Amino acid sequence: MIKKSYKEDLAYIHDVGYGDYALRSAPGILKILAQNNIQDGLVVDLGCGSGLSALELTKAHYQILGVDISESMIAIARTRVPNAKFRVESLLKTDIPSCNAVISIGECLNYLFDSDNNYQALMQLFERIYNTLTTGGIFIFDIAEPGQVIEGEKVKSFNEGEDWIVLVEKEEDRENLVLSRRIVTFRKVGEYYRRDDELHYLRLYKAAEMTEQLRQVGFTVETMNHYGDYKLPKAHVAFVARKSM
Repeated sequence: MIKKSYKEDLAYIHDVGYGDYALRSAPGILKILAQNNIQDGLVVDLGCGSGLSALELTKAHYQILGVDISESMIAIARTRVPNAKFRVESLLKTDIPSCNAVISIGECLNYLFDSDNNYQALMQLFERIYNTLTTGGIFIFDIAEPGQVIEGEKVKSFNEGEDWIVLVEKEEDRENLVLSRRIVTFRKVGEYYRRDDELHYLRLYKAAEMTEQLRQVGFTVETMNHYGDYKLPKAHVAFVARKSM
């Protein structure tokens, strides 16, 4: 089952108010691609959101295929990057064409919008990515690990922009390795503010187990807590998985 996620108002707010992760990661990701002699060709962006990473990659002359489960996010991405291709699909199930690199930036693999997401589904995704990457290709992604929130506590945050307000309540179930985010948005439409609510669940994965899965598929794996100069938030880990020559 696939749940509605990042609907119109939250997609808009995420795009205008929470783009730092994608934008600050982009220079480091471009550097990783260059270090692996991937100067051009197709990059598949799984969980592409509103196309912020895609735009930076197209500026660097890569071809982009972006995949996201949110229709509203893809609508923004198509406007932002008209020369890229985008699909509204589950990143777990989309058909991945032959490419030089696959990226998934911003804990996309953790999300349970597609309730089939689990270790087995990720293993199958890793195998498909490995098989579709050209020799020497790379898979760059990051995950959220346990330790986002102290167990038994709820963390509440508030943020606002010119025409929007967002309230977030986070809670972690350490036993089941699930993080929940209750998100309440208010967006000004005309004279009044419109309210919407979303509940997001993320399955939390451990970097060591993820590394072992990638190696079983055939990747050589490097982990880090940053993309270039951008240090990832607490309890996040980035991976560079290479398909050996």
